[in-house]
Amino acid sequence: MVSQSSESAVITAFHVKLYFVVIQEKPKFVFELFSNCFRINFMALVSLYLRPEVKKDGTAALTIRITKDRKSTYTYLDRTVKPSDWDAEKQRVKKSHPDYKHLNAYLLKRLSEINLVTLDVETKTNYVSAVGLKAKVLPKGGMTFFSQAEAYLNGLKQAGKYNQYIADGSRIKFFKEFLHGNDIAFSDITIGLLERLKVYLKAERKVGERTVQNYLAVIRSVFGYAITNKVIEKNLSPFGKDGMSIKFPDSTKVGVSRKDIEKLENVTLDNLEHDHARNLWLTSYYFAGMRVSDVLRLRWTDFYDTRLHYTMGKNKKAGSVKMHDKALAIIAKYEHLKDKDNDFVFPDLKRIKDLKDEFNVQRIINLAASRYDKVLRKYVAPAAGIKSKLSMHIARHTFATLAGDKVNIQMLQKLYRHSDIKTTIAYQANFIHQSADDAIDAVIGK
Repeated sequence: MVSQSSESAVITAFHVKLYFVVIQEKPKFVFELFSNCFRINFMALVSLYLRPEVKKDGTAALTIRITKDRKSTYTYLDRTVKPSDWDAEKQRVKKSHPDYKHLNAYLLKRLSEINLVTLDVETKTNYVSAVGLKAKVLPKGGMTFFSQAEAYLNGLKQAGKYNQYIADGSRIKFFKEFLHGNDIAFSDITIGLLERLKVYLKAERKVGERTVQNYLAVIRSVFGYAITNKVIEKNLSPFGKDGMSIKFPDSTKVGVSRKDIEKLENVTLDNLEHDHARNLWLTSYYFAGMRVSDVLRLRWTDFYDTRLHYTMGKNKKAGSVKMHDKALAIIAKYEHLKDKDNDFVFPDLKRIKDLKDEFNVQRIINLAASRYDKVLRKYVAPAAGIKSKLSMHIARHTFATLAGDKVNIQMLQKLYRHSDIKTTIAYQANFIHQSADDAIDAVIGK
């Protein structure tokens, strides 16, 4: 007696062979034959179908129809014909159409391509639905790298991730320029190709190792996107345990000194924009190195009972921190701009009409941060007599520098709003120098 699995295999092979022989002449017959006679989970039927909806020009859209378990899903092709020029039984364009030969050649090619992919998917998978097959054989954007890269970038945009969208978009654009403007199949992106990209970036673009790794990370992200959406198999990726590894080099993180902070606090700045940039920097520092994006989002309702209560934008972790008298003094300077209880403390985001458009909000924050970095560097630092590099993000490094090893690591994790204490340990390691200093003194002498 033939086992159920063996019987299924025989029927499946028979069905596939018969399908390719008869499909062009009697596709409906084949489908009904196997539906009624075998009642098993046989392979999907891929066919051509002319939609019944007729456009103003008298034509209707040609589609690919994938049918599985009597359920169908459709994907539109970029071709239309008049219903009178379509043979539904034979699934081909009639000779009455002036370009019937080219159309039929195109349709046969598309049908064959999708049949082969469907066959491959179903022989490797225990079960896949019609919708799942559509996602596999007709993915949104196509199956090439840059078509999926476009879909990946659109996902970032919809998620409101402006900074990542801009940075990754620029790197993807350069990768295409490296390939002379051509699209490329995922299977053609090999370790060898990526090694050539690394050499080109260093030799021709004169970029550092961190930038090179950022380019590789974006390419890996597009592979991950395609794998997650079942466009390609995981084994196509050139990254991973046995492939190209991505390792970011350590970067130098340095804050300004306590003396420089005092200079910044005491310098007189008559220009309102210069003073505002200084106030934002100090607010960030006073609230344990709060990110500039969170500083600009502060609302009056976030402050009560002499504490700041807010949720960090990057990882959505909530918490509260003491309002130092110096922070209170800065916040008080902006109270005359308050229009309502839930108003923004700082004016930078007040003019945004749609605060639900996170992508635009992030764009405005990014532009503001860049502008204030320039103001700090070009005007505020010279006015205060500060020679160290000054930017909004350095306020965060400054707090970490002065905290050093004086503050318990668990407390720093809470202040930084890190989800994992390992992140705090790795970050704070950049600013803890006392043990190394003591070691030098022990050997050389103070």
